[in-house]
Amino acid sequence: MPVDIETGYDEIEKLLREVAIPRGVRVTRSVPTPPPIADIRAAVAVALRAVNLPRGSVAVAAGSRGIARIDTIVAAVVAELRAAGAEPFVIPAMGSHGASTAAGQAKVLADLGITEATVGAPVRATMDTVEMGRTPDGVPVFMDAFAHAADAVVVVNRVKPHTAFRGPIESGPTKMIAVGLGKQRGAHSIHAAGWGKIHQTIPAAAGVSIASGKIAFGVAIVENAHEEPAQIVAIPAAELLAREPALQEQAKANLGRLPFDELDVLVIDRIGKNISGDGADPNVTGRYPTAYGSGGPRITRMVMCDLTVEAQGNANGVGMADVVTHRLAEKFVPPATYLNALTSTTPEPTRLPMTMPTARMALAAALLMCPGLDPRLARIARIRDTLHLRELWVSEPLLPLVKADSSLTVAGELGPFALAFE
Repeated sequence: MPVDIETGYDEIEKLLREVAIPRGVRVTRSVPTPPPIADIRAAVAVALRAVNLPRGSVAVAAGSRGIARIDTIVAAVVAELRAAGAEPFVIPAMGSHGASTAAGQAKVLADLGITEATVGAPVRATMDTVEMGRTPDGVPVFMDAFAHAADAVVVVNRVKPHTAFRGPIESGPTKMIAVGLGKQRGAHSIHAAGWGKIHQTIPAAAGVSIASGKIAFGVAIVENAHEEPAQIVAIPAAELLAREPALQEQAKANLGRLPFDELDVLVIDRIGKNISGDGADPNVTGRYPTAYGSGGPRITRMVMCDLTVEAQGNANGVGMADVVTHRLAEKFVPPATYLNALTSTTPEPTRLPMTMPTARMALAAALLMCPGLDPRLARIARIRDTLHLRELWVSEPLLPLVKADSSLTVAGELGPFALAFE
């Protein structure tokens, strides 16, 4: 969306220039968390001993999230399947991502490092689906046409708390079977059934596909607080619904979080679909796209500064901010973003907020809109994105909390509050 950043901001710039921004300092964080897996290929090989490896053609489904070392994990799954006599190929298991096109979804995988050259198997992308049946509530369930034509399907996904609802099963292999494998048509079918019962619809829909016998097993990845693979588990399809809740509890315990319960302003350098389905993970920010998510800090105002290249213009989640920069607004591609809302039935995250020419002006505007707050006393934190929480900038009024927290270390000198984009 073209934005004229030169016109009409003179008076606003004068107003915001007078807003005092407190000094800031860089802080690092260390929290107890499970160690990362050192040898991914060996861990995958061990995990796959717990399942029967199928023969014939096998579709290996991978999603769009920025899962650490996902290319290595998928390559290891492919290698184990081939060693067992199968003919694996990789498919993108995504709803509206990649602008809901086959080429776009293949590019999403390529941006994650998943190509034929890197994983040792062809990548086949299509938006065509086959209807698998209906849930007891009558919700149609769909499957990627390439996956349906294969002799078996293996799904590879991270287990993590969802960004918009709560239930025993949220994000993981089960959701990938129900939503990701359904492509845009299937994803919309699940979401259109209603967010109030999606925690029931997803397992029911996955059950329909599992009952078909097409799904061989799921590879579940549990990450530590630093978003590194800490556990890899292979689960037979028939056991997924029973075993995934325990993995979700582990993932929830490991989830990276902000070290503050309340902030006046949170500044996020970048958002993107490769970081979270909502651009910035609501489990970190406390701002959810539906009434069915909960948890996280209380933040008065939120600023977002940029959109990742990997998001391909899909700025879903931008509507959770109060102020954004023109840098981000210029990368907002309406069709790619709106497809996300049309699929998920949640328009709120796709609305473009107030925009400002610079990050400094965006922060000043956010401070000015904090009722009853002297900006000089503002509790401000700045993070790179919601996947990277080991380093952050904090304003001087937060220093007493920093010094009282043994997990936080001041890693610099107080000075002008640093912003990513000026």
